[in-house]
Amino acid sequence: MADTNFDLIVVGGGPGGYVAAIRASQLGMKTAVVERENLGGICLNWGCIPTKALLRTSEVYHLMQHAKDFGLKADNVSFDLDAIVKRSRGVAGQLNSGVKGLMKKHKVTVFDGQGKLNGVSGALRKVAVTKDNKPVADITGKHVILATGARARELPGLEADGELVWTYRHALTPKVFPKSLLVIGSGAIGIEFASFFQTMGSKVTVVEVMDRIVPVEDADVSVFLRKQLEKQGMVIKTKAGVKGLKKGKDNVTVTVEQDGKSEEIVVDRVISAVGIVGNVENLGLEGTKIKVDRTHIIIDEYCRTGEPGVYAIGDLTGAPWLAHKASHEGVICVEAIAGLHPHPLNTSLIPGCTYCHPQVASVGLTEQAAKDKGHQVKVGKFPFIGNGKAIALGDTNGFVKTVFDAKTGELLGAHMIGPEVTEMIQGYTIGKTLETTEAELMHTVFPHPTISETMHEAVLDAYGRVIHM
Repeated sequence: MADTNFDLIVVGGGPGGYVAAIRASQLGMKTAVVERENLGGICLNWGCIPTKALLRTSEVYHLMQHAKDFGLKADNVSFDLDAIVKRSRGVAGQLNSGVKGLMKKHKVTVFDGQGKLNGVSGALRKVAVTKDNKPVADITGKHVILATGARARELPGLEADGELVWTYRHALTPKVFPKSLLVIGSGAIGIEFASFFQTMGSKVTVVEVMDRIVPVEDADVSVFLRKQLEKQGMVIKTKAGVKGLKKGKDNVTVTVEQDGKSEEIVVDRVISAVGIVGNVENLGLEGTKIKVDRTHIIIDEYCRTGEPGVYAIGDLTGAPWLAHKASHEGVICVEAIAGLHPHPLNTSLIPGCTYCHPQVASVGLTEQAAKDKGHQVKVGKFPFIGNGKAIALGDTNGFVKTVFDAKTGELLGAHMIGPEVTEMIQGYTIGKTLETTEAELMHTVFPHPTISETMHEAVLDAYGRVIHM
């Protein structure tokens, strides 16, 4: 390509990088994206999107198995693993093509390769682009955003081989369906895969080193989710660790230590979901003022690194490791570069969602975190069993919980578990962004019959005004 000079170069085309590029283009910047694999990044190609396609399959499968509960007949329900994987990959492929189209629409130049900081030329940053260790282009830009994301963390002795021990990438394209499975880690990734395989018929064991599953969630949600998953047949071991793996011809013997005792569990496959590490290697950080802390680049509130003209966003910069956080950081970063004075990111306004069955969603402080911060709290809770739409749907397991500051009425946090809560949480997120108090939420009219009415009732319950309980 003859054109190698840009206002902005974005290294990484994931949900942070490509969104930053689009916003930059909207603001009149001549922009380039350097992506070594697939536009859309891990989220679109190997994370958020294809896992939701798998989980949708398991949801439909679950409903078909319970067809008689709805007055329907569906006998001899079965599944085709290859077709399930093909659909999941097709969904990811469709969206990948969509991102390519967005880049073309916004006149963003895309370089296929690995981007690496390569010094300065006057007031311009230089980036070398290579593919398979061969030079592709040397490009320059006034500003560079590093958006290279992260990858699965691998613990010594528990490394994935793609055959018997999987990361999330291997679990998305299984060659065989495991009759038994052990998942190491109960964060969002681990629990989503555990839920998918359990629903589809695997015997699933989850091992979590903390004292409860989904440990970042409110304690009430964690306890309820565990009970529901165990009802489904899942075995959950908390305050436990995997001490070793012994690989057989087509199975794995896992040594699990809990309460000072060891046991061996034989399973067909193991999924390791013990966190992620930032992709900081081969970015040319050496000799710069960029600081790295435990594989994550340190930034300020506007995503600036210690090196002038270089910024970082998304999973590369640390928790929360969420696609929507990366996208929002991309917009903040670009708008700051353009001198628009955007609001810095407020992590308390970032919702989190886990798409297991039942679904989990939350925003803001847990009840315990609010108390730890010195708040006197008012807590409301409403079960889905008291909601007409949930009963009609045949899905009443779960509740909505709200946490308010007792003195000011500020909505401190909201926590949900149950049907479609990953869609509903945005209502509370908007409320927190608008600095809503209980008064506005109480006076809001919720449509009937909807499961969102549980959100209203949970607010009313915090102030002794609940209607349907």
